[in-house]
Amino acid sequence: MTPEEQRFLLVGAGLFVLGIIGFLTRRNLILMVLSAELMLHGISLTMVTFGRMHQTQEGQAFTIFTLTVAACEAGLALSLVLALYRKSHSLDIQLWSELRESDLAGPTADIASETEKPVDAYENIPKLTPAGIVPKDPPRTSASSGATSSGRV
Repeated sequence: MTPEEQRFLLVGAGLFVLGIIGFLTRRNLILMVLSAELMLHGISLTMVTFGRMHQTQEGQAFTIFTLTVAACEAGLALSLVLALYRKSHSLDIQLWSELRESDLAGPTADIASETEKPVDAYENIPKLTPAGIVPKDPPRTSASSGATSSGRV
């Protein structure tokens, strides 16, 4: 193993360790995704270095595959973050505990901002009722006068 290969392996291991530390210590979902990407790049650098050490191309081929999967993962994670941010107006993953199933235990940590309710931007959007339940008939507004009418159409 040449000194150059040793440096590449150390940099790859350093990237992986920094990614783990960032993933475990952050509560912001975007920073967690970036930390996961950092771990993947550390692994990719290590695979290319091992491929170079053994005079094979498998490390490079697997790295290209890993980078493709990482790009797909980043796109999906970003779309998930945007959808959840629109719902809760926060990037803190502990505030998203309302997405949890109701029969599971809640988080043990107290959150100071838990008392603040985020503004629901989607409260005026029609919602489907569950099967077997008769939906409530909301009062209708007349287009010309703006008054509500209780009669059926």
